[in-house]
Amino acid sequence: MVDRLNANWEAKGRTDKESETTVHHDEAMHQMSNDQDNDQFELPLEGRGEAPRGTRSGEVVSAMRGDVRSGNDDQHLTGHVMERVVERGNLLRALKRVQQNKGSPGVDGLTVEELPEYLRKHWPVVREQLLTGGYQPSVVKRCEIPKPGGGIRTLGIPTVLDRFIQQAVLQVLQPVIDPSFSESSYGFRPGRSAHGAVCQAQRYVQSGRRWVVDVDLEKFFDRVNHDVLMGKLAKRIADARVMKLIRRYLEAGIMADGIVLERYEGTPQGGPLSPLLANVLLDEVDKELERRGHHFVRYADDCNVYVKSKRAGERVMQGLVALYAKLKLRVNESKSAVARAWDRSFLGYSFWVAPGKIVKRRVSPKALVAMKERVRQITSRNGGRSIVRVVTMLRSYLVGWKAYFRLADTPGVFEDVDKWLHRRLRMLILKQWKCGTTTYRELRQRGLPARLAQAAAAHVHQWWRMAAHGGLQTAFPMQYFDQLGVPRLCTR
Repeated sequence: MVDRLNANWEAKGRTDKESETTVHHDEAMHQMSNDQDNDQFELPLEGRGEAPRGTRSGEVVSAMRGDVRSGNDDQHLTGHVMERVVERGNLLRALKRVQQNKGSPGVDGLTVEELPEYLRKHWPVVREQLLTGGYQPSVVKRCEIPKPGGGIRTLGIPTVLDRFIQQAVLQVLQPVIDPSFSESSYGFRPGRSAHGAVCQAQRYVQSGRRWVVDVDLEKFFDRVNHDVLMGKLAKRIADARVMKLIRRYLEAGIMADGIVLERYEGTPQGGPLSPLLANVLLDEVDKELERRGHHFVRYADDCNVYVKSKRAGERVMQGLVALYAKLKLRVNESKSAVARAWDRSFLGYSFWVAPGKIVKRRVSPKALVAMKERVRQITSRNGGRSIVRVVTMLRSYLVGWKAYFRLADTPGVFEDVDKWLHRRLRMLILKQWKCGTTTYRELRQRGLPARLAQAAAAHVHQWWRMAAHGGLQTAFPMQYFDQLGVPRLCTR
């Protein structure tokens, strides 16, 4: 999970900018539907496109119009679901969300900026295909992202049109299906977040459940069984057209190096629908854990169960392996364990016990390693970037990282990271100066005494050691980097 979160920290640091409205925006939407009903429910349009935030999951049910049958655990949609998908108001929100999320084009090369014009010309045909059940999604473009700990993570990038349609489907399904999920599920849900999951886990540990059953599912998104998932969805969605569309999205091929590979299992990470489908599949295990009275927290495919003894944890682990096996999912034994809560991490955090037996949060060692590795990449000399450009890149990454880990109760760790970061930047400056003559001249210009400037220049190629030299610290104090815009992680 750390590497998955790490991919989002830079995005969190960027300023959220709405895409500019094109002159064709309203024209495209006008052709999308003849439905003039203005009584549309409104969904907040923020976040990454999976689930709207700021809405309590228990409140969104009443916002859905049409036939909705609900029970304690089995809320589902009946009637004309696809008609709701193609309603003008729903499509407007979907388009806005796709524009906000931006993202790379799919296999057809169509960009987010070009989507409104494309819809203005082609939407009547696409709409008819959706309503008749004849729409065929495009293949997904394969994208591989290196993991900080080694290996690669495979993402699937749908076309912009398919992202738009998936988002429209999500906005109809999410408000009805989500309230039936377990209260212990926090991933990709309205009004819930990774922070909420971490705080709940902390409360369980504080209550005396100091052992954790940490379960990691082996390549979860790649191993989702289509038949099992569709069976779960069939209990919630009665519209055959929507079911057929989702099945086609699941089975859409993946293009890699110009070759289309057929797909018989898995739901690619990258599509707006994938997180909701994951929650639908895993909800069965959540409900069984609730029935057995367990205290647990799940975020996407990461599930931690908190118990009071190792023996109890081993029994729970055996039960979870069997429960996931029923869903055709496999527990990764090498990454799963029954251990003390402070010996494991959850969503980039781990726990420690302060004086008075108070359980507190900290950044996990793995997350710190991943962050430092990313900083090393940004501050590498190989890029030939100016210090101003480097700081801009650092800020984009660190602002998001700091926002995510703001719950950590370890200011001393952040202070040490700040010192390390500034040392990295001083080292980069020395590397860019290259020779002793330039180093001496630049340091003297910054008011450093000749003796200190000479000492630094004499050992200029010992970059890391000299970056901690008193002369360099005087020439480039923390305030210098503050003025450049480097964020401080420690705010005390």
